[in-house]
Amino acid sequence: MRYEGSIYRPPSEADAFILQATIGCSWNHCTYCVMYRDKECRERPVAECLEDIEAMEVRGGPHVEKLFVSDGDALCMSMDSWVSILDQARRSFPRLRRVSCYATAMNLLEKSRDELRLLREKGLSLLYIGPESGDDATLKRIAKGATAADHVEAAKKAHEAGMEISVIAMLGVAGREGSDAHAAGTAELVTAMDPEYFAALTTTVVPGTPLAKLQDTGRFELPSVEEMLGELRTIVDGARPTDAMFRTNHASNYLPLGGRLPEDRERIVAAIDSALQGEVRLRPEWLRGL
Repeated sequence: MRYEGSIYRPPSEADAFILQATIGCSWNHCTYCVMYRDKECRERPVAECLEDIEAMEVRGGPHVEKLFVSDGDALCMSMDSWVSILDQARRSFPRLRRVSCYATAMNLLEKSRDELRLLREKGLSLLYIGPESGDDATLKRIAKGATAADHVEAAKKAHEAGMEISVIAMLGVAGREGSDAHAAGTAELVTAMDPEYFAALTTTVVPGTPLAKLQDTGRFELPSVEEMLGELRTIVDGARPTDAMFRTNHASNYLPLGGRLPEDRERIVAAIDSALQGEVRLRPEWLRGL
């Protein structure tokens, strides 16, 4: 397979075939993110993508059940490219049961409902969307490029097309000053977006990012571990999705948790309380990562 630069994917796509159909991120302004800053956003030639799919077919096509299309927000790719890739994937992988990609609210809002329905019919079934926060002041500070209302509308369009969504939030991204509003707003946004999957990550201030510059000049202070666990408690306790698989299994997190919301809310909140009381061992810093 041909890959350019570092490749990132959600933990749940560890067993997926990763096809790098786009390079970089079409937005690439988020203050905390360093993942695509060294890449110029563009589509790979669709012929190369089809060649990679065909090469994977030879290597293990009958065993491919999941396809993750990267880079940072591959939903921005043109419809012609998407349709060609999805059609070839169905031909090459007879056991394919899921195609997924990262997406932004802007990507979703830019595509028509008919386009999204066509992508779903062709096999794109899961979108990973990272609003990071449901608080509009926080979304503006982190340069997310979309409001909470934009994310709700984007989720509605995805669901109307028959797609599932996985919503990603970031603990600590609002800093100590905005922590409470961030946690409360995120719980409200998870309820309104009503995802099938919901995951929380923990903010890491990465050198070279705008967030690191804000921290260096005293304009951003990362909450303590206990404060970020408090955010997580507020979010879990307040979110009311219909039925969402919940995970904090990303390597950035101090406390790996899992369950369903709302079914397992009380158990998850109790686990967070136990951690806050020092009864549960947290992941040490040397084991955390991006």
